[in-house]
Amino acid sequence: MSHDNLKEELRALISEISEVDTIPDDVAFKDLGIDSMMGVEIVAAVERQYTVKVDDAELPRIKDLNSVVELVVEKMAKSAPAAAAG
Repeated sequence: MSHDNLKEELRALISEISEVDTIPDDVAFKDLGIDSMMGVEIVAAVERQYTVKVDDAELPRIKDLNSVVELVVEKMAKSAPAAAAG
């Protein structure tokens, strides 16, 4: 999956959960009215959709769309070698 496709999928997912129509790349979620409870829902949806695990310690990294994309790309890259080997 291309980086742009991933970003657009995540933008749609976050928009659906938060009920915010427009999710800019680098505007803080808190500035869009996305609170910590919505953040937990977003993380849970990301984990389900992309089969990744986000540790609680990583939650503060999730500040905006770009940070979510970055985290998912990292997690998918780490899980890809394990999936290919197994």
